[in-house]
Amino acid sequence: MTTGGESGGKGLDQDGCFVREGALGKVPAPFAPVVAALADRLAAHFPPDRVVSTYLFGSIPRGTAVPGVSDLDALLVLRAGRPGPTDADRAAARAVEAELDAAFPQIDGAGLLLVTADRLLSELERYDLGWFVACLCTPLSGPDLAAALPRYRPTSLLARETNGDLFRRLPGLRRRAAAVTGPEERARLTRAVTRNLVRTGFTLVMPRWGGWTSDLAESAEVFGRYYPARAEQMRAAARAARNPGAHPGLLDALLTDLAPWLADEYLAVHGAKAPRPEEP
Repeated sequence: MTTGGESGGKGLDQDGCFVREGALGKVPAPFAPVVAALADRLAAHFPPDRVVSTYLFGSIPRGTAVPGVSDLDALLVLRAGRPGPTDADRAAARAVEAELDAAFPQIDGAGLLLVTADRLLSELERYDLGWFVACLCTPLSGPDLAAALPRYRPTSLLARETNGDLFRRLPGLRRRAAAVTGPEERARLTRAVTRNLVRTGFTLVMPRWGGWTSDLAESAEVFGRYYPARAEQMRAAARAARNPGAHPGLLDALLTDLAPWLADEYLAVHGAKAPRPEEP
């Protein structure tokens, strides 16, 4: 993705297109060994011709990661023309996650996302996974597939295709919350749900605000400018995303009230995300 100088402090270049937010040069020193170890672990667990490209995303390449609090997020692009991601791919990814989490106390877990190159570059994913790679992911190894993708602006189409599926996911999230058996599991789910709700709230208003931020606190504040009656709920979600264990009762409250309202409002403003075929 070609980028220019930022304009207006909203993550856009002079043409109004998103500036890629991360860079390897922004990785904080305490996390450099984790990033280096990721490549070694991937080589140990994946066949040499399986992984096409590796990307970092999240707070580590943005330079905002906090030792002992932040997690490591990576995306592995698998070779096209083969089944995938397969059970073997997923098992290898889980093994890498476990080894990194055990070896490096500066991260609070690791998460590896898997996608095949043909799906990433498909028309269906142009404004979801494609945008994600081009704008929110930092190349770590292999060719940068963003070169085959367009430049992106904060449009309603982008909002719809990134987060316009909350209404579909909400029943499953409620079932998962009802099945939680302990505080650690609740904290993990709370963290995932609150992050998603804040980002969904932000992308709901993104075209009106006219920019991009990945900062959850800022995202909640931007959302609150357009929906002041829901502002405090979104701020609470942003706080819980950072420290989920301190808010054990918030998950059920959000899934009962904020989430269904947000799902309905998203459909009314941007419409429904195109359905995806189920992966094998």
